[in-house]
Parts: sequence; structure tokens; C-alpha cells
Amino acid sequence: MITSMLMLFVVAVASAQMPTDQLPPEMDGVGVIQKLDERVPMDLTFRNSKGEQVQLRDLVREDRPVILTLNYYRCPMLCSLTLNGLVDGLREMEWSAGDQFDIITVSINPNEGPELAAQNKSGYMQSYVRDTAEAGWHFLVGDEKSIETLADTVGFGYRFDEKTGEYAHTSSIIFLTPEGHVSKYMNDVRFNPRDLRFALVEASKGGIGSPMDTLLLFNCFQWDPESGSYVANAWKIMRLGGVLIIIILAVGILVLSAKGPRGSGPTSGSGDQNPIGWQKGKPVGGEA
Repeated sequence: MITSMLMLFVVAVASAQMPTDQLPPEMDGVGVIQKLDERVPMDLTFRNSKGEQVQLRDLVREDRPVILTLNYYRCPMLCSLTLNGLVDGLREMEWSAGDQFDIITVSINPNEGPELAAQNKSGYMQSYVRDTAEAGWHFLVGDEKSIETLADTVGFGYRFDEKTGEYAHTSSIIFLTPEGHVSKYMNDVRFNPRDLRFALVEASKGGIGSPMDTLLLFNCFQWDPESGSYVANAWKIMRLGGVLIIIILAVGILVLSAKGPRGSGPTSGSGDQNPIGWQKGKPVGGEA
């Protein structure tokens, strides 16, 4: 009962971003400190769901952004809420993990092994139902040092509660650039497909997505930390409108200039030029 109440409180913290001075003692040190542009150590070593030893450099590809989640596989509630919310948002996107982006889920519990990672991966593969996800969503376990180094680097604070035997932590997904730099945080258990798409485009610096995605993201929308969503920016929209008007006017001027002045044409000459209808001094079709 106590664990469930604590987990519900953590969900509220993740969604409402409650100030840390109002947190109960059980939540001391728990939360997310955003470390934008921080680069995760690529040489950190973990084991995947097959028990194979891997480094982050093996999973972060040069041409794809990454969604990083820190959870643990025996978590009674919050981790499932976070990952289920992520899957719900991803299912509504045309992009797929393993194609346009990758996902890395790391257990914060050093006592969990590859068998638990495999069980969780199997469950989420059945829920996500994308062919490329098997190779693009990695479920990892590791030793305490590697886990703590990764968590500290991205600012993910958690705490083991000896009374309950559970980990207190908040809900967050973290976007990484193809170079492994932190690009954005979404601290919630529900994720809007449009926000996921924009965050991936932003993390890739326009490397994925259509030209329209890039145009909308960098010229019409901006991230609002308070709402935890991308919102339309009036100033950006007006600026884009002004640029489009200038382009339209410039194109119009070029087209008119290419056509030349209206009414211009060949002019009749003088001297030995014949009037229209005359040929060598004779009317066309007449006699001399």
C-alpha cells in the first residue's frame, strides 16, 4: 500500500514538476536535473537482453537520434506507465524504432539480469508491433558504476528505499543526438505523437523528417517547458509570413522583368523596306 501511494506521488511529481523543497524524505535526491547538450560516455558497458556485452557506442548510430529511458524491470507501476505511454505515442507515428530512430532502455537496478531484460523486451515488442523494433529498441542491464555514471550524466536522480525494496524515481524520457548529446527531456507518462516527432527532428538537427517537419519545427513551433509540449510561436509564424511575402514579391518582380514592357513589338522602318502587302513594288496577288 505504501509503495503504491509513493508511486502515485511520483507520477504527480513527474507530471506537475513539484518543487523539490515540498518533496517527502523518501523522495530526497529523486528528480531530473536537465543537462542539455551533455554528452553521455560512449564507452559505458552494459549487457543486452541476450546477455551480450555492449557499449553505448555500439547502439548510438551516427545517422539517428535516440530516446533514452532509465527504468527497472521489476518496477511495480511507474516504469510500466512510462513505457506504455511511450509505446502509445510511438504507435501513432509513421516512423519506427530501428528505422528513423533508436530506443535504449537501461535498468537502474544492478541486481536485474538479462533474463528480465528479455522478458520486458518481448512484452513491449508484442505491444509496439513494428518489424524494425527488434533491432532498434535495446533493453539493457549493467553494474552499479555504469548505471550511476549514465544517470548522473543525464541528471536522472533516483533512490533505493530499503523499507519497500523499491526504487523511487520520476518518469522521464530523454532525447539524444546521433553524437550522444542530450537534446530534450519529456517528464511525463503520456507523450503526444507530434511532440515525439518534433523532438526527434530537433535531436537529429533536421537529419530525419520531411522539409515540412523542419520548416514547422524551426519556424512555427517551440518547446514550452511549462506545458511539456511544442506550441505555436506567434513571433516565429509572423516572421515566416514576412519572409514568404518578400519571396513572393521578389519572384513576381523577376517574372514581370523577364516579360518586358507591355505593348512593345516590332516597329515599321523606312527607306527601302516595303509596306505590308507589297512585294518588289507590286501588290501581292496583283498585276504590274
